[in-house]
Amino acid sequence: MSASSSGRGKGRDQDRAVDGLRRSSRPGPRVTVGEGAIKARPQAPRDAGPGEVRIVGGVWKRSKLPVPASPGLRPTPDRVRETLFNWLGQDLAGWRVLDAFAGSGALGFEAASRGAAQVTLIERDGALASALRANLKRLDKDGTVPMTIENADALTWMKRAAPGSIDLVLLDPPFAQDLFLPALKAAAPLLSPQGLIYLESPEVIEAPEALGLSVWKEGRAGAVHYRLLRRSG
Repeated sequence: MSASSSGRGKGRDQDRAVDGLRRSSRPGPRVTVGEGAIKARPQAPRDAGPGEVRIVGGVWKRSKLPVPASPGLRPTPDRVRETLFNWLGQDLAGWRVLDAFAGSGALGFEAASRGAAQVTLIERDGALASALRANLKRLDKDGTVPMTIENADALTWMKRAAPGSIDLVLLDPPFAQDLFLPALKAAAPLLSPQGLIYLESPEVIEAPEALGLSVWKEGRAGAVHYRLLRRSG
């Protein structure tokens, strides 16, 4: 074989090898280049279904609560609830608890899971109130948990409730509605002598001196500020 025919043979062999690689290679994700970075083309988002929250302590620990989609609904994060109930102690036996803006029910169900004597959840949105009742029925199969769920306006309900009748008021109002001070004013008279108010907000909210409340514990997680208030003195 001449040198020229040998070169043509090697060329054909190389062409066949390249073709084989092309046929066997699978197409990878398309990429775009910008600002010196290589990014895969984003996939189309999946349809968002109902969310869920997870109870972090007590007899219902690790139980999941399905939460229907609702504008403005923002369940209290797991780590914030864990911190709150570390402050309160893991056993709430004997406590009377009000979850005034229940939403997902995460705070109220945590209190019930830890043995509270009475837990009342107030939720104005009818669909959310129905979801709360369904979750209670699923978790409390024998109907012995002392929990009440009311489809009502929280401020109106608190103004009508008996003074001194609550040991722990949980306040996590919708952030966009600026109900923090009205909620504090409505909740303060409900406290028992050793009662506490938990307030969650996008910024630090100072309770007016006239309410006779002082900060006992406070924390922050991202954009969420949370405080535990008690009677001054």
